[in-house]
Amino acid sequence: MTQHDAQGLPTSNAAAASVPGAVALSLLDALGIGVTLKDVASGAYVHVNRVAEELFGRPAAELIGRTDAELFEASLAAALRAAEQQALSLDGTATTVHRLDLGAGRRDLQATRRYLFAADGKPVQLLCGWLDTTERHRREAQLQAALEQLEQQQGANEMLRRELQDERVRDSTTGLYHRAHFEDQLRREVDLSSREHREFALVFVAIDALDETAKQHGPEGRQRVLEALGRLLRSNTRAMDAPCRLENENFAVLLSGVGLATAHARMEGLRRQCATQIVALAGRELHFSVSMGVASFPHTASTLEGLMEASEAALAEARRRGGNRVALASIRFDQ
Repeated sequence: MTQHDAQGLPTSNAAAASVPGAVALSLLDALGIGVTLKDVASGAYVHVNRVAEELFGRPAAELIGRTDAELFEASLAAALRAAEQQALSLDGTATTVHRLDLGAGRRDLQATRRYLFAADGKPVQLLCGWLDTTERHRREAQLQAALEQLEQQQGANEMLRRELQDERVRDSTTGLYHRAHFEDQLRREVDLSSREHREFALVFVAIDALDETAKQHGPEGRQRVLEALGRLLRSNTRAMDAPCRLENENFAVLLSGVGLATAHARMEGLRRQCATQIVALAGRELHFSVSMGVASFPHTASTLEGLMEASEAALAEARRRGGNRVALASIRFDQ
């Protein structure tokens, strides 16, 4: 073991004995901060305190008088050299972090380097303070992992909450709103449109008689058709709209801020998609069509009850005319 004097300096090294501020160096030793001093010209260590000995896993006698290239593997020596050049380019002072595989095991060391300059401005010595941050980084990594786990758990809880909420307001087969939720939105839309003097459309939709192939597959064929129609209704409506499954094979769509002509055009496009939609089941193709009745607020009705009656009457007209068509409710001409 290297002998040290009362100031914590190696007695075997004369250069170290001339280091100014020996009391300060002893304080750094007590605080657990490693201190090394290098000769810039040779790159060799001229002073190593007790803490630095422990960090590097070598006694001062093995470090003093030797360079990084002689002490460490090439990649580590190159990293230390690059950090020293960075410090010199930054007015002689810089702090970097190194992960070192040393005799004491893998350690995260924070190194603060400061060049000491001669009177002519040339760097003559490099003073470096080493702080072991391994435990701190380990705790930070554990904290980060715990926070990420908590965030994932919160995300999972939020997803579960939304799924439970969807189960309360959406039909499991079609993914469309239940009737109760739809009627709440419809009432709010009537109130909003009455206050802001704007229009919206209500569409009643019914699946026409299924073809023979779908009928042959019984409940499963009907289920596939309902699922397909649910997808088409969701993809053809906006976030502010409200597609709903009223009951069995009857549906409704609230088109917010849309007039009668626009609603008709959009629903006609949806009708064509339904008529050309192919539903595959057990290697066979199922086909279906829909009838629709379109009414608008306030042009065809100025009350919720009147609007629903107008949509229902228009749907009945579409079905009376053979189905697979969109019928419009009559426009009111009264004041």
